[in-house]
Amino acid sequence: MTDTAPRPDTGTAIPDRPSLEGLEEKWDGVWSEQELYAFDPDTTRDQVFSVDTPPPTASGSLHIGHVFGYSQADMIVRYQRMRGKNVFYPLGWDDNGLPTERRAQNYYGVRCDPSLPYDPDFTPPQEGGSNASSKAANQLPISRRNFIELCEQLTTLDEKSFEEVFRTLGLSVDWNHSYQTIDARSRATSQRAFLENFEKGQAYQAEAPTMWDVTYRTAVAQAEQEDRDRDGAYHRIGFTRTDAPEGSDPTVFIETTRPELLPACVALVAHPDDERYQELFGSTVTSPLFGVEVPVMAHPLAQMDKGAGIAMICTFGDTNDVTWWRELELPTRSVVGRDGRFLPEAPWITTAEGQEAYSELVGLTVFSAQKRVVEMVTASGDLVGEPEKISHPVKFYENGDKPLEFVTSRQWYLTNGGRDQSEGGLRDELIARGSELTWHPAYMESRYRNWVEGLTGDWLISRQRFYGVPFPLWYAVDADGETDYDTVLTPPVESLPIDPTIDVPAGYDASQRNQPGGFVADPDILDTWATSSLSPQLAGGWNSGPESDGLFEKVYPMDLRPQGHDIIRTWLFSTVVRSHLQQDALPWKHASINGWILDPDRKKMSKSKGNVVTPIGLLHQHGSDGVRYWAGRARQGVDTAFDEGQMKIGRRLAIKILNASKFALGFGAAPTDPSGRLAADPSAVTDPLDRALLADLARVVDQATTAFDEMDYARSLEVAEPFFWAFCDDYIELVKERAHGNGPSGEAGAASARAALAIALEVLLRLFAPVIVFATEEVWSWWRGGSVHTQAWPVAEPLREAAAGQDAALLESVAQAAISVRRIKSDAKVSQKTPILQVKLVAPQESLAHLEAASADLTALGRIERFDLAAGEGEDIFAEDVELGEPPVKRPRNQG
Repeated sequence: MTDTAPRPDTGTAIPDRPSLEGLEEKWDGVWSEQELYAFDPDTTRDQVFSVDTPPPTASGSLHIGHVFGYSQADMIVRYQRMRGKNVFYPLGWDDNGLPTERRAQNYYGVRCDPSLPYDPDFTPPQEGGSNASSKAANQLPISRRNFIELCEQLTTLDEKSFEEVFRTLGLSVDWNHSYQTIDARSRATSQRAFLENFEKGQAYQAEAPTMWDVTYRTAVAQAEQEDRDRDGAYHRIGFTRTDAPEGSDPTVFIETTRPELLPACVALVAHPDDERYQELFGSTVTSPLFGVEVPVMAHPLAQMDKGAGIAMICTFGDTNDVTWWRELELPTRSVVGRDGRFLPEAPWITTAEGQEAYSELVGLTVFSAQKRVVEMVTASGDLVGEPEKISHPVKFYENGDKPLEFVTSRQWYLTNGGRDQSEGGLRDELIARGSELTWHPAYMESRYRNWVEGLTGDWLISRQRFYGVPFPLWYAVDADGETDYDTVLTPPVESLPIDPTIDVPAGYDASQRNQPGGFVADPDILDTWATSSLSPQLAGGWNSGPESDGLFEKVYPMDLRPQGHDIIRTWLFSTVVRSHLQQDALPWKHASINGWILDPDRKKMSKSKGNVVTPIGLLHQHGSDGVRYWAGRARQGVDTAFDEGQMKIGRRLAIKILNASKFALGFGAAPTDPSGRLAADPSAVTDPLDRALLADLARVVDQATTAFDEMDYARSLEVAEPFFWAFCDDYIELVKERAHGNGPSGEAGAASARAALAIALEVLLRLFAPVIVFATEEVWSWWRGGSVHTQAWPVAEPLREAAAGQDAALLESVAQAAISVRRIKSDAKVSQKTPILQVKLVAPQESLAHLEAASADLTALGRIERFDLAAGEGEDIFAEDVELGEPPVKRPRNQG
């Protein structure tokens, strides 16, 4: 059969020069047209392998970390499909949330002002471009509805570009099953889940101090906070005892990094066992500058060895302040507003001097207020010595650029074990859920457990933002026009989704909105994690009703959650919480955790750091198979350096698959049948070397299968790849002449080599198919109809039958001898076509029979005229007594 002959059943041909160029577009088009990866709804749960795929945040562009993690998940999915599973592999888009809002603001040059009316004819002042500004003062204020419409437009554009990248990457997702976290179905699902939590008492509202981002003016949950080291200073400041004994020093010194909160001081606190302050407990002191009398109290949370051992309690500087305030039942004296500036009034300051001092702070930012207070206490003599400079961790919103402040506000919470720490309570139940889950790698469970054990409060799920799922709630307004937060008005489930700022509760009409005796809408939206934590329910159609055809029961609980380790505390944990509360079950059976991508400085790549690499150029440069190879070489959970060198190796591997396949299929090799049995006649494989090849390949299949069964794609690749290179570099070179019918074994030897080549190639294509998706599909099309990605995963037993008991060690011995023979000529710096007149191969005794059995192939490989064998004492195989012939004469090329 010639190189360009069409393959049976396909109509395609082996190209003269196989190439990777254009394979991504070609095969994505074929797969899409055939809906190759579509889920078959006519199924039972035991036939299904379902995946809770991470919905990427649709704001801007994907980066190489997305490609890394999604490729690894796709490898697991493709393996399961080849194992006969009906794969449910959807992909959603995480549309709502602050990143999308920020992108819309900067892209269109607008900001949301909920007080403005809707303009149906609104046109944004810009669309992208260099004039974009992130400063609110330079952005056009627009209504909430107009703003949401712009967010929706922009996410649609982003999602199209994301899909293009994922298709180029070769993800085998079912594009028929996609969702948006902001679409009507997702809003209805999220609102329904919240209402059920509310009815069960799992969701509740409370007015309390909450961590607040002053830039975005929203509350922030514990999971969204991160510590960043910042420069600060300890300031030693004196309070005055109000009942100091005559003749004693009335000054009590505290040391604080937040001197600007002096006007918010409600008490001093020391450890109950601290001997220095025993006589002070129960007394009072007066604050400097502001003249407010506060008690001195004892609490075990105070640290005797920190600073002066006595601290001021302010409302609020940190979490310790909140704990002390709650447990010691102290008053609230807030000075910082939601905009991060000092409030205009502090009525607890009653002296004229104190009010005058406070007036100096009104309207200042926290930073400016601190500078002014330090100036004032320095001038008054209440600051002792120079501030001691330090570096200390400060809480930030993960997407913010200013330290978080505590602000007292009314918020909605969802139980997550943070408050219920009783034995056998919710916290213990959630820890037990983590133990039930199979983690890949196993040590990631400890990160989950540590997070749950470290929770200090329930999940704050309300956000004071705009583009998200609205709380489906209204509150009654009493006759005096005051909101009655205890009278919560909810919609019927069948009316969901609703927007309470537009829709009206049952029993009211629109004229009663914000009126005495009427109602008021809850203005907040749900935390974006409160919706994406329902991704199994969203993808599986939990809230879809009869039209879902029972999909949810067929796919839930899902089999796999793939994700990064950095969002175990957010997405993974929150999904476990929701499924535990909603379905009383784990949301999935397995969690596959990928690591971060690190830049050359070993820092995590992230958009916020500005060190990300976008993937589309790399996919074009190295080929998607090359990039997937790089991802497949990385172990689960391990942070991996961005390495184009690995991508180049992957590209070479894909090219080698094309070229080696071209040679192996040049003999008209027969295919295998879909059951995995070998259609190439195993009885034709008679040569010991060919049988040894298949025996070793059986080992590779066993090890690769075991690895993939444990979702260890990297180990499977580690096993298959060395075998493939040895197959190309050693085995093919050894049998090339015999396969062409040359040599003493004649047609029987040729038939044996050709059958072994066909069998090995077919198995190798299937082994590589989950990782090298385009090159393997291309080769399959030269050979057979259908797709390699819907074939059965190879099994080892037919290979062992074809090997007929031959020891695989023969292949290793002959490969070592082949290397020694080639080295003779490379050391002599002559062509490999140079004949060897005589050579003696020295080998271990147990290898001599192997070399004798393959002597004809070795002779052909080395163009050896006389070939002797001798036993050696070591384990190596080497050549001696070598006599080389004359190198072949180079003929000039035909110039005519």
